[in-house]
Amino acid sequence: MKSSLSVIALLAALSSLAQAQETCPDRSAYEPAREIIRDLGKIVAPTGVQEAYATKIGGIDQWINVRGQDRGNPMVLFVHGGPAAPITPSQWQFQRPLEEYFTIANYDQRGAGKTFNLVPPESIADTIHVQRYVDDAIEVAEHLRKRYGKQKLILMGHSWGTVVGMHVALKRPDLFHAYVGVGQVINTRENERVSYQYGLAQAKARGNAEALRELESIGPYPGDQPITRERIIIARKWPQFYGGLTAFREDSTYYFRAPRLSPDYDDRDRCAINQGSVFTLDKLMAEFLEVDFTGVRQFPIPVVMLMGRHDYTTPSEPTARWMEQVTAPYKQAVWFERSAHMAPWEEPGKTLVSLLEYVRPLAVEHR
Repeated sequence: MKSSLSVIALLAALSSLAQAQETCPDRSAYEPAREIIRDLGKIVAPTGVQEAYATKIGGIDQWINVRGQDRGNPMVLFVHGGPAAPITPSQWQFQRPLEEYFTIANYDQRGAGKTFNLVPPESIADTIHVQRYVDDAIEVAEHLRKRYGKQKLILMGHSWGTVVGMHVALKRPDLFHAYVGVGQVINTRENERVSYQYGLAQAKARGNAEALRELESIGPYPGDQPITRERIIIARKWPQFYGGLTAFREDSTYYFRAPRLSPDYDDRDRCAINQGSVFTLDKLMAEFLEVDFTGVRQFPIPVVMLMGRHDYTTPSEPTARWMEQVTAPYKQAVWFERSAHMAPWEEPGKTLVSLLEYVRPLAVEHR
């Protein structure tokens, strides 16, 4: 079984991250392939936009990447997972079709990717809190509205980004046409319980003695014991091995190696993904474990949830239950039958169709 680096959802932050290397491996051999991807992804339409730049957000430089074939299209602010797993280095894998119908803005959050390299980590160590990320996202939204002349944006979050996104939508609904959650976190402890039970059931059904030994060593999980890093590593390892991160796969190498071919990242930026994970995770762990949106019974803007049927990283069951009881101006739950946690990568076609059917009509601006 191959271990992987952490997207937020992994949260396990597999212990190998704790010993992140000081030096960056040389990936120059991939440059010819990157050049092909760079050329294919070039926005050449006269109405299009392709910009990447740093701007002051929350008092520090943060990196923003904006792409789209027509500036007149609705704009999506995408809040990435991690908490330090930026979308920018893997967007080439799934985003281009979306860019025909939306202008997509990704930003590397504080402590993540290119932003990690722009700001000395020690200078922001005391700012790594959920509320600061929420305020940053609001500031990014305000910046994008002004720069691109939009009345409102579509807010979209993945995994850890859904924690930030939900808080942002609740705090500043006036900024957004709609909220879209992918791999939504509703209640962390419930997610942990569902994920663990799935891994345990799979291990029993397949007679996996190693998995059973490890999982039973932390049971009942999460129970009433503290959710420590060590317990999370074990609890997440086996559900993801049995397809809970990417459906029907034991690993997600396609995603974790995507930055090697990214035309937007150099070697230093690629290394910053791991370094940022180490830097942010421990600081955010306690707050993340307290996340609970189950008490939110009214949502102020249209809400669409894209839910992987096989997601046992941030399980979809709590999200489906929440959608049944919440009141919103409009709501739509969309099941992705061949996806786990990585729906935009696993089913990019359905992602596009879902956004066109359920979200884009909500974002027509009347001037």
